[in-house]
Amino acid sequence: MSTIQEKINELRKKHNVLILSHFYQPGDVQDIADMVGDSYGLAKKSAETNADVVVFCGVLFMAESAKILNPEKTVILPDLDAGCPMADMATAEDVKALKARYPEAAVVCYVNTSAEVKAECDVCCTSSNAVNIVNNLKEKQVVFLPDVNLGGYVGAQCPDKEMILYDGYCPVHHLITAEEILAVKAQYPDALFLVHPECKKEVADLADFVGSTAQIIRYATESSHQQFIIGTEEGILHELKRQNPDKEFIVAANGFVCADMKKVTLEDVLHSLEDLDAGKDTYTIMLDPDIISRSRKSLDRMLEIGG
Repeated sequence: MSTIQEKINELRKKHNVLILSHFYQPGDVQDIADMVGDSYGLAKKSAETNADVVVFCGVLFMAESAKILNPEKTVILPDLDAGCPMADMATAEDVKALKARYPEAAVVCYVNTSAEVKAECDVCCTSSNAVNIVNNLKEKQVVFLPDVNLGGYVGAQCPDKEMILYDGYCPVHHLITAEEILAVKAQYPDALFLVHPECKKEVADLADFVGSTAQIIRYATESSHQQFIIGTEEGILHELKRQNPDKEFIVAANGFVCADMKKVTLEDVLHSLEDLDAGKDTYTIMLDPDIISRSRKSLDRMLEIGG
């Protein structure tokens, strides 16, 4: 075990710290975490924890969500510059304008949004539970933001709903083309193609399975198939290979990397804990109490009806 890992373990024990990591994080960061998961799984874990401190190895909207669900706890993001371009595409003012234009609609926001946006929405969702969320709404008209691709996928699974889609997207998933996928499938004709619903419809239509990161991992693990093309950020390969050492996983396209998801390093985790140990709050997530109160409603409702 490295000195960095030893120091992290010493400080996490001293301060009763829970370390959470998303599947897209660097492998050594995933390895030090108490739990590795997708946005929904990590949100649930942060809501249930008895830890005094949550260190969230991910991006800003994830750490904000953990703070909203645990307002009395210290929530740390080891690199405060780790943001999300898709989350930045929608603002609270955008949501207010949509609510004014569609007053009868339920407003559903993807977890990949800021705390201020969540405060204006009726219910939050993740890629794991978005279909269940929308299906469980009594309203027939649904405003969905910010991801147009996930919203389109949800709409196809919920044909009785009128989906009003915001034109946001994940730059990493959105840029993958059907032509690229067809080329990889031609190279690996026996492989199953597993894809994230943040990809365009033309890409998802080529898939053998569409699902969140956790769902992709579960599908590949439970399948008797031995070869898979993976249509999401390459960080997921770490957990896929850990659970399935005898199976082959091929990244669907070159450059399937989220730079923001790779910003948190093992050194950053240690520095943030050393900062905490010194009584500082450099890496601590701070949110306005009113924003916490209002955004908590959308996250609580997600946990209530998300399935």
